[in-house]
Amino acid sequence: MSEAYGVVAAIIVLGLGGLVGAFALNRALTITYSTPEKLTTYESGVDPVGEGWAQIHIRYYLFAYLYVIFAVDAVYLFPWATVFAAVGTSSLIEMFVFLAFVTVGLLYAWRKKILTWT
Repeated sequence: MSEAYGVVAAIIVLGLGGLVGAFALNRALTITYSTPEKLTTYESGVDPVGEGWAQIHIRYYLFAYLYVIFAVDAVYLFPWATVFAAVGTSSLIEMFVFLAFVTVGLLYAWRKKILTWT
């Protein structure tokens, strides 16, 4: 029994050693020259103007909310559809409850006029 733990411990030690070695090799082979131009901040190749703080419209949060709705829907719906016959009726009911929650989120976005093209 202890031999199995020894193998697992050896694999963990080798993995961590490889990770630390890769980072050390990267650090040793990297050549950096810090210049004032290199240390300035920029965004998309444009020099920054003004302060770094800006207000973000709530609409962008709603876009993120919509993305989460559809991403979570895809993550759960597709694997469920592949094993639908094997899981039974209770799983079908649970999936309809899940889809009801997704529909409520979609209706909320539709009511807030997020789904309209501008």
